[in-house]
Amino acid sequence: MSHSSLDLECDRLSQAIDRAEFGRLQWAKNEGPMLARLVELAHAALEERSEFALADEGSTSEAKRFVLKVHNSRVVAITISLNGGRPMVQAGEIERSPYRLSEGPPLSADFQQVDDAWMASTLQELFGRVQFQSRD
Repeated sequence: MSHSSLDLECDRLSQAIDRAEFGRLQWAKNEGPMLARLVELAHAALEERSEFALADEGSTSEAKRFVLKVHNSRVVAITISLNGGRPMVQAGEIERSPYRLSEGPPLSADFQQVDDAWMASTLQELFGRVQFQSRD
């Protein structure tokens, strides 16, 4: 029996004994590190822009939610999650922010395609949805 066959049999047995605990372990082994990598990429994309910050507000183990602050002003929420192993990044309006968003779907890709350039492009598109009034 190969090691991968043993892993499959161990997964089958573990899931049969305690489905909920098996799910938590699978999340911690697979999706958890994927989500952590996505968060790293988001922070790295803004690293050289000191006026930008992603403040963690309302995160859970399944989805990381940040408030984008620009010059300490609350602008929009950025939520990073996984859906069936696919990264999902979306923007949402937040309380105490005068800024609105134009509509648009969450942005997603195969995890293998996600890198620094993908995250930068994703954030660029989401930031482009922010609507504000002119301050003439």
